[in-house]
Amino acid sequence: MHLLTLIFGFVLLPKAHTLTCYECVPGHSGTCQNKAIECPLSGQQCGALRLTSYAGGSKLAEVNSKSCALAPECVEASINFGISKTVINSKCCNSDFCNDQPAPVPSKSIANGKKCFQCKGKDCTATLNCEGTEDHCISTKVTAGGESITMKGCASKLVCAPEATAMSKTFGAELSCCQGNYCNSASSTSAGLLLLVAPLVSLVVLS
Repeated sequence: MHLLTLIFGFVLLPKAHTLTCYECVPGHSGTCQNKAIECPLSGQQCGALRLTSYAGGSKLAEVNSKSCALAPECVEASINFGISKTVINSKCCNSDFCNDQPAPVPSKSIANGKKCFQCKGKDCTATLNCEGTEDHCISTKVTAGGESITMKGCASKLVCAPEATAMSKTFGAELSCCQGNYCNSASSTSAGLLLLVAPLVSLVVLS
């Protein structure tokens, strides 16, 4: 009898500790429909994510998604190249279908005292004041049309995680991060097409 109880306990335990959440994967139009899913892992929460890209201070694009998420995935982060910035804002909760609303709109970021180099045209000696959770300096290099494009700026720790760095190489990009003011060297490079970073970050975050 005790053995039977133990077996049923192992079979039913994962079910007892998983949530049922909304999943919403955006299509080509950027919109999506909620559908119910059971989280596959114990400890996952219901999550909603909003990814917003800005160019020249104006909102360029916004993508919302929902799914099951682990606690480390419930974060606020951004990658900032001065005239181009992408903000990741996610919200998680611990009850069935609690992610019925989109993730909140990111709050206005304020300078945090960290300073990194950014590129303006061919000159990469300009100062960029990092904002919000941006605690790393970043340097990226993308090859497009046979030309190597370098971008420098500020980034949050999440963007500099080993997983994100490895993923960026899949898309033909090199990404390096460092801590310390102006640690992302001020060498001059070719002019950067800064908006390339928006789809790159989208692929890294939503994959």
